Amino acid sequence: MTVTLRYEDGTIRIDADSGDSVPSLPFVEEDPRSGVARAPAYRYAQLRRVLDGCGVDCDDRVLPDSSLTLSTTYDLREYQRDALDAWRSNSQRGVLELPTGSGKTVVAIAAMVELGVPTLVVVPTIDLLEQWRRELETEFEMPIGQFGGGEQTREEITVSTYDSAYLRADEVGGNFGFVVFDEVHHLGGEGYQDIGRLLAAPARMGLTATFERPDGAHEAIEELVGSRVYDISADELAGEHLADYAIRRVEVELTDEERERYEDAQGTFVDYLRTANITFRSGSDYQRLVKRSGNDPRAREALLAKQRARDIMMNADEKVRELGRILDRHREDRVIVFTAHTDLVYRLSERFLLPAITNETGAPERREILGRFREGTYSRVVTANVLDEGVDVPDANVAVVLSGSGSEREFTQRLGRILRPKDDGQVATLYELVSAETAEERVAARRR
Repeated sequence: MTVTLRYEDGTIRIDADSGDSVPSLPFVEEDPRSGVARAPAYRYAQLRRVLDGCGVDCDDRVLPDSSLTLSTTYDLREYQRDALDAWRSNSQRGVLELPTGSGKTVVAIAAMVELGVPTLVVVPTIDLLEQWRRELETEFEMPIGQFGGGEQTREEITVSTYDSAYLRADEVGGNFGFVVFDEVHHLGGEGYQDIGRLLAAPARMGLTATFERPDGAHEAIEELVGSRVYDISADELAGEHLADYAIRRVEVELTDEERERYEDAQGTFVDYLRTANITFRSGSDYQRLVKRSGNDPRAREALLAKQRARDIMMNADEKVRELGRILDRHREDRVIVFTAHTDLVYRLSERFLLPAITNETGAPERREILGRFREGTYSRVVTANVLDEGVDVPDANVAVVLSGSGSEREFTQRLGRILRPKDDGQVATLYELVSAETAEERVAARRR
């Protein structure tokens, strides 16, 4: 028996010889419109294994019959080789969890060289798109395609944003034998999961510093890319491959006026939770409160009170004064200041004459600021979330977190911004400013 396999609109079309029937498989269904048997594209590798195991001859036309001769100048470090070996041993599928600055890109490039097949790299931001394209053009000295940033050109190696890949996956899903998902936790988004489903690429690699998602969507990523096959912590790499680092938590006191306003707002919020019998221990409890706020004025007031209390503790005046002392202490260092609020960024920028980067900062201005930071014209910068991931940030050795969420991923990304090895063996320092005797203490504990 012989079957012909083709890629078609995000599926693998399976045609049997006349008189034969397609083998019955749990993930193969008959298309009611055409009567043709189909399997989801991401099941392609599994389909081939099953058919080969059944002794079925395949006329396989799914992927292009082309091979690339690639080479790299990179000499992998031991942990990078271990990561590549673990991925290879898992049928060339899986997620690698490596700290920011540890060279995840290098591992992916080594895999591209080893496979020598057309490759799609999917990234979350335009900054990463441009960074990957420059890296691949330099390393391979060949044209690199690009989906996103105003360009739609396909080459045998192409870099795409998640947004563009979502729009084009069913069109190009049969063109690539290997797909790399950078910052793979983004693939867990409801729409983005379709990218993984519609691509036929049998070889799949996910890269991230923090794999697990609070919403549990990493389980869907495991089905589409593979399980986490290798992980190593910043602590394990510190000193030799990453900078030694210290985390210093600094508690600050609210002013009397801030304390009064905080206790009033927090009291309103807690009182409502008690009377409504909401424990607020999970995201589902928060969703219950949000739903109630649509028709319950007291629930809405509780939500608003929670936000007021959060703003007070996150933006406490003493945090600003403490930041001034830290900046004085680190006059000769490169410093990145992180906050959760855009308004605070501009307040700090004006008070301390710091270049500011927010989601309102245009790409040309952001590139100019980071360029001057890289060359040393600027020695410090303040930002609200924008530099957490997906941006090529120049080396810094001091980070100050004035405010943030309870996300472990956010904290890990911010720490990673100062972990690249320092030529002089300098220890990187992250300051975490926390308002004492407030809910921010619990937020800080969650992200740690």
